Amino acid sequence: MPVETALKESRGPRTRALLPGGSPWVAMYHSVDDCTDDPYNVTVTPDRLQQQLRWLRARGLRGVSVGELLDRHGRGDARGLVGLTFDDGYGDFVENAVPLLRHYDCSATVFVLPGRLGGQNDWDAEGPRKPLLTAQGIRAAAAAGMEIGSHGLTHVDLTRADEEQRRAEIQRSKAQLEELTGGAVHGFCYPYGCVDPATVAAVRGAGYRYGCAISPGPLAGVHAMPRVFVGQRDTPWRLEVKRRAHRVRRRALTVLEGAR
Repeated sequence: MPVETALKESRGPRTRALLPGGSPWVAMYHSVDDCTDDPYNVTVTPDRLQQQLRWLRARGLRGVSVGELLDRHGRGDARGLVGLTFDDGYGDFVENAVPLLRHYDCSATVFVLPGRLGGQNDWDAEGPRKPLLTAQGIRAAAAAGMEIGSHGLTHVDLTRADEEQRRAEIQRSKAQLEELTGGAVHGFCYPYGCVDPATVAAVRGAGYRYGCAISPGPLAGVHAMPRVFVGQRDTPWRLEVKRRAHRVRRRALTVLEGAR
């Protein structure tokens, strides 16, 4: 069953498209590298990522791309699956994350910036400059079985952009990535996690099947999916706490949706 047929729309200005059973667990990563200088807490070391993936697999869980997660969710076959996402498209994704993901039979969605191919994270005022994926790196990630999603063109807060810039960031990034990879791009990730009704509507209107946010509040749905931050401090016991907390929130969402 296609994902869209498994979704329900509600009325009013805060239109939602909730997955049956509430929101699945989607983990949010960024860079995988040395984290000695990391003022924004966006980096995990390869050793920590390996520990976290080992923890997933030891509990009968498997990390997958958001696209696969939604497909399987729509078929009622998502038990034991966790969405893995990597924001910003850092160059270290191919070198450090992909080998570990493949070793543990996992996949992930990497959200990239086609307007900054081979550039760096200039949007971060502090901290080290990190190289971003090149076109070749993005193709390598796709060839390794990773899903490529859009993070916009240049990493701007779309809730503060005018209509023309918002349209370019959302629509042109999708077109450029599809030309670059030769495949469809289904996912969008909101820079800084910032969402508002107009931006969510623009992502939906551009033909994306889903959008990833952080804590979208009442806008939560398939085009503004909440995610769980995972960082260097997340040892196995902290991940277990986060997993249990998510299950509680998910049950609450299910109850609320059933009362609509």
